[in-house]
Amino acid sequence: MPQLATLIVILSILYLFWLDLREDRGTSNAVWIPLIWMFLAGSRYLSQWLDLGGGVNPYQVYQEGSLIDSTVFGALIVTGAVILLRRGLDWGRLLVQYKWIWFYFLFCGISIVWSDDSFVSFKRWIKALGDVIMALVILTEERPYEAVGTLLRRLAFVILPLSALFIKYYPDLGRAYHISAPMFTGVATSKNSLGQICLICGIYFAWTLIYRWHEEIEEGGYRGAAVNLLFIALIAWLLYMADSATSVGCLIAVAGLFVAGRVPVLASEPRRLILFFGTALFLFSSLELSFGLSDWVIESLGRSKDLTTRVPMWEMLLAFDTNPLIGVGYESFWSGDRISRIWQQYPGIIQAHNGYLDMYLNVGLIGLMLFLIAVVSGFAAAINQLKSDYAGVLLRIAFMIAVVLNNWTEATIKPVSNLFVILLLGILGGSTLEEQEEGGEAPSDVE
Repeated sequence: MPQLATLIVILSILYLFWLDLREDRGTSNAVWIPLIWMFLAGSRYLSQWLDLGGGVNPYQVYQEGSLIDSTVFGALIVTGAVILLRRGLDWGRLLVQYKWIWFYFLFCGISIVWSDDSFVSFKRWIKALGDVIMALVILTEERPYEAVGTLLRRLAFVILPLSALFIKYYPDLGRAYHISAPMFTGVATSKNSLGQICLICGIYFAWTLIYRWHEEIEEGGYRGAAVNLLFIALIAWLLYMADSATSVGCLIAVAGLFVAGRVPVLASEPRRLILFFGTALFLFSSLELSFGLSDWVIESLGRSKDLTTRVPMWEMLLAFDTNPLIGVGYESFWSGDRISRIWQQYPGIIQAHNGYLDMYLNVGLIGLMLFLIAVVSGFAAAINQLKSDYAGVLLRIAFMIAVVLNNWTEATIKPVSNLFVILLLGILGGSTLEEQEEGGEAPSDVE
């Protein structure tokens, strides 16, 4: 039975790619570079795939990496950089228009000087720049939103069916144990990683269902629409199996944004949509202060009010002696004596399970504030462009909202992180829209 299921899944993946490749959506072959990057980031690194079934030491992967993985990611970064150079990207305009995200990366680079292990910190910084390069390869396509769709569809075509196959028929590969409790991981390395890839793909398929249903039918017939519905059902099942409450909550919030965006009174004046969500946020904050609403939300998602021991862990991490302004250096907190002390109480933990706390520990208040200003600037730019491309800009806003919410209980603003890539798609996406409005086209370079 496992062999038959494997054959069916492989043939299904090949068929889905055949359907997608036969349609000319105006995307170049350069899309394969960020696709490979996001596949490895969302599943397992190449060294782990080659040693499939072997034990994975998360600290060793995090701290040391491997020559194979370094070579693969280095090759993808170089290839992506060459593509951007051949496209003649206006770097000056990009640096000025999105100065805050570049200030953040510049400060992270400077912080390498005072990190515990400057070489390891430098390698991670280069990989983080790789996330930027992958986002820019997509955004400099002639039709960037079609390129985003192509990227996320093909990512879903591979990762989601294989995850279902691993969970159902290969428990040694698709399941793990955490504190003696079973954990469904699919092709990823943890249930939260599986939840994150379901979140990313779920955002795209939900957006397609709500905003591009008729276009999908016109372009690909009812077969394309059926594929979308099939993957929405598959995402729902995988999220149920992964039991990733954070990803479920983020996807519900984003789906709410999409549904509200279809209400005529809000869609006719896009800024009303922002006002609507601002009011909803205000009401939530008021109810939280008055009645502790977040406790009810957390418990309804099947979690304890202390976020499954996260809050006590956050208190412990804040007690470490770190520089509050500049931190301990980019991606350097989880190393040396600190991680040994942390593992005495929380074995195997290599992140703070809060992206903002994790960032504070590594690059201090300065790095954290630069990052938050970059995100706020991205939201502001997107809001100003709602009238020019309502549905497309809503997708950008959804990416940013999902990552901002996800990082309350997960730390995903990391090197080689798919959530970091889609956040960058949201923040940096504005420049391509302006170029399209002016009639500019990105040159075709990779055929």
